[in-house]
Amino acid sequence: MMHGSVEDQRELVAPASSNPLIAGVERALAVCNRVIVVLASAALILACLILSYSVLTRSIFHSATYWQDEAAVFLLVGATFMTAAFVQSQRGHIGIEAFVGILSPTANRIRLTLVDVASLAFCAFFSWKSWTLAHEAWVDGQVSNSMWSPPLAIPYVLMAAGMTLLCVQILLQIITSLGKAPRS
Repeated sequence: MMHGSVEDQRELVAPASSNPLIAGVERALAVCNRVIVVLASAALILACLILSYSVLTRSIFHSATYWQDEAAVFLLVGATFMTAAFVQSQRGHIGIEAFVGILSPTANRIRLTLVDVASLAFCAFFSWKSWTLAHEAWVDGQVSNSMWSPPLAIPYVLMAAGMTLLCVQILLQIITSLGKAPRS
């Protein structure tokens, strides 16, 4: 989801905070998110190619491939979780906006901040559990149950890293929101 106008492009990289430390973190996360979006796009294309290859080899050559499903799933998991912070930075996650037109701008700002705080609490718990899962998979040498047997630490680390970036993004949005003067 890239915006087209020059103003939209500036908005993507312009820090929302006047605090230099927060603004620096916002800019660094924006750059990180853009790199991740490019890599995730490549991962999605690669997953499509892998699955297409699998279908062709099974139908044309009647030959089974043992690695393609898990490789595609690993790529899709990585793309999904690693881009969550970018989507959040654009406020692109699904939200119910029924109250936006009814509430005042101040009430909407409070509502949005409360939703962000609840989202941060959930995502922080999810991130923590994902890191413990990744650590266990790494230490125990867990692999999938397929013939290919790739290490399960790979998708778990991608999931945990993506959720951690999402937590940082939400936290930055909360800090920025709390730092802004209310508009009536």
